[in-house]
Amino acid sequence: MTDQELRKLSRADLLELLLEQSRENEKLREELKQTQEKLASRKIEIDNAGSIAEAALKLNGVFEAAQQAAEQYLENIRQLAEEQAK
Repeated sequence: MTDQELRKLSRADLLELLLEQSRENEKLREELKQTQEKLASRKIEIDNAGSIAEAALKLNGVFEAAQQAAEQYLENIRQLAEEQAK
């Protein structure tokens, strides 16, 4: 709407436009708030996913170490059995 068109409007029409703009502004603020909350939630999920992935990698390291220890134990038992057989 041009300045000239605005000047031709009555006070009631101008107030109605102002109220309409206020309602739209409030609606947009609410949408922005909801979008920001969704973004924050998504960031938390991504952070947690990273933590879960790190935990899984650490657990894999623990399992690998346990597997190596078990294999070493079995190898030592085989060697002892061979030595006792001689």
